[in-house]
Amino acid sequence: MDRQKAIVVFSGGQDSTTCMFHAMAHYDEVELVTFNYGQRHSTEIEVAENIAKEQGLKHRVLDMSLLGQLSPNALTDHDMDIAADEEAGVPNTFVPARNMLFLSFASAIAYQVGAKTIITGVCETDFSGYPDCRDIFIKSMNVTANLAMDRNFVIETPLMWLDKKETWALADKYGKLDYIRNRTLTCYEGVIGDGCGECPACQLRNAGLEAYLDEKEGQ
Repeated sequence: MDRQKAIVVFSGGQDSTTCMFHAMAHYDEVELVTFNYGQRHSTEIEVAENIAKEQGLKHRVLDMSLLGQLSPNALTDHDMDIAADEEAGVPNTFVPARNMLFLSFASAIAYQVGAKTIITGVCETDFSGYPDCRDIFIKSMNVTANLAMDRNFVIETPLMWLDKKETWALADKYGKLDYIRNRTLTCYEGVIGDGCGECPACQLRNAGLEAYLDEKEGQ
């Protein structure tokens, strides 16, 4: 098995694009997989495809539209307003089983192409209460994938203990801060780059960017 090949779970957003550049810096061969799960904006798929083409990387888009049939959430139900569920403590943008399914399929691709490493941009520091972004879940999923396919995969999470300021710093380390700022889509309203500035994703992303740029300017 080729230990120098990595599969990146890729949405075209800030986090997964940072992970893509991380993978390109550390692995000889990088492939991207994007999941079309009926997310709020088809623009997300287009952004992912464009970035993959610009970087010259092999890119797969898999149909996971069944996710939208499983549980109501604001990312797949386009009539639902984005809001936090104060009683449960989990935002209504949480898509149950999403990362479990994504990592299962990414592992199957890794098995097929002989890759050892699967990289995902989940983060417990800024995880918005999503239970499938926690380190304990990733470790459990890693064991499950290895047992299910009799392989020694490594699910790598470069951003797991970084806040958004530190994620921007990592992008800058790879010389890609402006690219990620201008070319990625994180906004829940489908606005590329700095986004709408109002949705929770934009507020988190932009606060981290401002903090990083202020820190960099003061150095």
